[in-house]
Amino acid sequence: MSASLIILLAVICLGALQLWWRWRFGRERRRWRSEMAKRENLEMVAAAEARARQDAILDSMIEGVLVLDETNRVQFANRTFAEMFATIGALSGKTVMEAVPVHEVAEIVERTRQEGRVIDQEMKLAGNSERWLQVNAATISSVERRRLGTVLVFHDLTRLKRLERTREEFVANVSHELRTPLSLITGYAETLLDGAKDNPEVATKFLQTIDRNTRRLDLLIQDLLTISALESGRVALNCQPVKLRLVIERNLADLRTQAAARKIVLVNDFPDLTAHADETRTEQVLSNLLENAVKYGREGGTVRVGGRKTGDGKLEVFVQDDGPGIPVEALERVFERFYRVDKARSREQGGTGLGLSIVKHIVQSHGGRAWVESEIGHGAKFFFTLPAGGKVDG
Repeated sequence: MSASLIILLAVICLGALQLWWRWRFGRERRRWRSEMAKRENLEMVAAAEARARQDAILDSMIEGVLVLDETNRVQFANRTFAEMFATIGALSGKTVMEAVPVHEVAEIVERTRQEGRVIDQEMKLAGNSERWLQVNAATISSVERRRLGTVLVFHDLTRLKRLERTREEFVANVSHELRTPLSLITGYAETLLDGAKDNPEVATKFLQTIDRNTRRLDLLIQDLLTISALESGRVALNCQPVKLRLVIERNLADLRTQAAARKIVLVNDFPDLTAHADETRTEQVLSNLLENAVKYGREGGTVRVGGRKTGDGKLEVFVQDDGPGIPVEALERVFERFYRVDKARSREQGGTGLGLSIVKHIVQSHGGRAWVESEIGHGAKFFFTLPAGGKVDG
């Protein structure tokens, strides 16, 4: 075989080998690219799923969460945060002040940038209803300590603040209510000890005042114990069929002497309907409402009790007087503990300021509600609902 033929065959073999190698390399490269694409796709899907899970977890939190990037633009805000600040539209990409035009938030972000973290910072949101928030914030940093952004967590303290205020008002009110009769009892007792006891006429008058204020203290303590038991849920209701008309008639009979002294006519217009309720507690509700109507109604007027069966399986009862009425601003507050429309007149009548609050709690413990309608100069009409019951045997 000639040398030229051998060289030609070698060149052909080398060419074929090169072509095969290119084909094989191309196939492997395409397979590698396909694998890489699949891997990247799987990683993207996994990242998207992880992000979706993270967002779902953050959205389910009762705390508001706000995440900012290094330029203080919003990266993420959960649903609770949006509800807390009543934001509108998407927040992603907005600056802090664009997303939440509340300067206290911007100040906390700036403090976090300078100090690294802010712990238990309280802030008050102005608006139609007062809201208190507790904020915790921290800087997000890389391994190299480079600032990547800021995360802020907002906890709603409004309910706790209201409870704290209610407790403080309750303590202040109880102290005030106790102070007056205790001061009178102490003063009159000291005067008796200083020699007034030797004057029978004066001593009798002073002892009657002491007795009256002692009874007032006892009534206040009993009402406080009732309120405490009702609010804590320790009162067990003995619910059974109750003929409300008969319960109303008993209450009216107990008040006839008091009503006659003020020339007030008592009218029972309640139909023959049966409630499913605790009879003793229901009588307590009616007693409080009727006593108030007789005390504060118009002298020579009428106190009327009526009601009806509603379409939702409840009985609606009302106690109506034709007295001076209740101002509009007081209608939402009359069921609060110790709230009085006319403080001087209420104390003069011997009330504790807890009667309507007891009414509200007893009615609510039955699953009902209590409310009032009134117009100045046209009396007041107090309503409450109870579950309707079946027939009473006998």
